[in-house]
Amino acid sequence: MPTPDLPTPMSMTRRRALTALGLAGAGVAGVAGLAACTGDKSPVWNGADGGGDKPAETPPKATVAISGPAADAKDVPASAELVFAATESVTTTVSLKDAAGVEVKGAMHPDGAGWLPEKALAFGTAYTATVTATGDDGKPATATTTFTTMAKPTKLVGISSFLADNAVVGVGMVLIFRTSRDIAKADRAAVQRRLMVTTEPFHEGIWTWYTARELHWRPKTFWKAGTSISVDVRAGGLPMGGGYYGRRDSTLVCKVGPDLQLQVDDKTHKMTVHQDGKVIKTIPVSLGRPSMPSSSGTMIIMEKKRNTVFDTMDAPNPANRYRTPVEYAQRMTWGGEFIHAAPWSVQNQGRTNVSHGCVNVSMANAAWLFANTLIGTPITTKGTPRRLDYGNGWTDWDKTWEQYVKGSAIPYAPPAEPTPDPATTPSTGPSGAPSAGPSGTPSA
Repeated sequence: MPTPDLPTPMSMTRRRALTALGLAGAGVAGVAGLAACTGDKSPVWNGADGGGDKPAETPPKATVAISGPAADAKDVPASAELVFAATESVTTTVSLKDAAGVEVKGAMHPDGAGWLPEKALAFGTAYTATVTATGDDGKPATATTTFTTMAKPTKLVGISSFLADNAVVGVGMVLIFRTSRDIAKADRAAVQRRLMVTTEPFHEGIWTWYTARELHWRPKTFWKAGTSISVDVRAGGLPMGGGYYGRRDSTLVCKVGPDLQLQVDDKTHKMTVHQDGKVIKTIPVSLGRPSMPSSSGTMIIMEKKRNTVFDTMDAPNPANRYRTPVEYAQRMTWGGEFIHAAPWSVQNQGRTNVSHGCVNVSMANAAWLFANTLIGTPITTKGTPRRLDYGNGWTDWDKTWEQYVKGSAIPYAPPAEPTPDPATTPSTGPSGAPSAGPSGTPSA
């Protein structure tokens, strides 16, 4: 990486040496004469040709050193990245080749801590990495390391996404990835760092450990409509603790749909539908009865079913047991709160609460909502006597940003909007930086 164009101890020492040399040649009388001078105090530089021009300083030389993988290292994880330090460099290039001389594509990790191959390395294979740094003097400095990756492990951990590729989601949707086994706290930062999020346009965001085997990524504020999202999961061969390694690399691409948001007020018994910040529809609702109140908080639509059956025949209280066909059901919590058509309570909608905790609406309004909402459309309910339990659904938005970032295994620092680094020219690889610096961010 290039260094700032500021005075360094080396350049300062060089200037002092030149000054000391001039004074030593003048003798004591010369020193006295200089002290008594009252004219131009600029130093006079005596070049070899007798001229008065200041001699040009020698440009500092670039240096480079590789700290990992170590030279001749064996059993290196297939997830290995190249870690090096370059000083006084104007350009830095990285080359990684296998034993057959085939070039491995890659790029710097967005956090700048290492050069990451485009995909997991092959198991049981020798590789040679070469890093070349070139300084202002045009002379390259080179460092090389050769290492061999480990044999394919048998204890593997898979990472899967809730969303499918090319899904279109609501502005409140969180990115959800699940590991096939619990990840210990000591290993979470390394795993999180390898889930890199890129968004267009740029969104600040971060990963949080929702559970020991579930990672969520949300932006600081709701998504902008039309945002393109990509997630690059570089988990192949990654150590995940307990002798387990990531099964494979994977990717996810999806897109954010229209900016539709729902707000429900228990005081007025109405739902207000906002699109692009403007109210486009007001819908009468009936919420949970006093003995089974609806939850107040911010949720997102998790599931949509055109037709289903609500079956609570195993409820401990016989009064709450029922089996009822339901249309246009949209799940908000794991505990069973839905928005759905309730033709049996139309006379109560907009007036009183009679449901078992759901948001009851008319058949026509339920159909309209079902046609316009998406998985990830946010709904905020206020005024009920029951507070939403965190984790009862995808309740990421029910925490403040300051609370949410505490769930990250990597300390949070507000990122700068990503810009290209013209001084580093690695091999081709994934472009863009994570939306959220520390989250392995890309987000790591």
